[in-house]
Amino acid sequence: MIGGFIVRGPETKRVIIRAIGPELTRYGVPNPLFNPTLELHDATGALIASNDNWQTTIIGGIITSDQRSDIRGSGHAPRDGRESAIIAELRSGNYTAIVRGVNDTTGVALVEAYDLSPEANSTLGNISTRSFVQTDDNVMIGGFIVQGTQPKRVIVRGIGPELAAPPFNIPNALANPTLELHNATGALIASNDNWQLTIIGGIITSDQSVEIRQSGHAPRNSLESAIIADLPPGNYTAIVRGVNNTTGVALVEVYDLGQ
Repeated sequence: MIGGFIVRGPETKRVIIRAIGPELTRYGVPNPLFNPTLELHDATGALIASNDNWQTTIIGGIITSDQRSDIRGSGHAPRDGRESAIIAELRSGNYTAIVRGVNDTTGVALVEAYDLSPEANSTLGNISTRSFVQTDDNVMIGGFIVQGTQPKRVIVRGIGPELAAPPFNIPNALANPTLELHNATGALIASNDNWQLTIIGGIITSDQSVEIRQSGHAPRNSLESAIIADLPPGNYTAIVRGVNNTTGVALVEVYDLGQ
């Protein structure tokens, strides 16, 4: 599983990146990944930090000292000792977090990034996850939190066919992704299947095709999905499925349009 995010702004951003597996059992998630490892890469692809079991810091790259106390003090320490976490001070740029199972084990996992310095003159301008989309409980779920006191304008995308084309050339891309947006109660507040065809309902009250084009983040393939939303502070979930229960590799992502 690959999670991407972008740091924007002139100041560094302090974040914690986590790879969660065993903890998911308490939420009733079947087949969790029992021992996830975590890598952090910069925009060049270079490995800049790694972890396997958050209570054991791996010194190397940008990690120069033990992080256990910092992780505990962050308020985001994983609940299981086998889960992984990294705290990093990151300059503006693109970053990738990769989650694997120890000894090539498989299962359902969560990769996430939390902003530990919201007061800094920098933002997490994009978050994304790429993984294999299956069916039923094994669809792809991307969660994000809008912080602050004001609504945030975002575009949420479900990408599939674009991944098969150059320069990505990813095999078995999801041919036709659909996208749902849910609020913190689990209520469906918006949906889309093919971004050029707006689905009116929930918080979507008018055609969005022009706005999506003008956002600078229109999907390259018409079978891909996108939603623009003005969201009040709170927790949100984006769910990507394949049309007619098809499967394949897809990307779910959120861009901040308010910058």
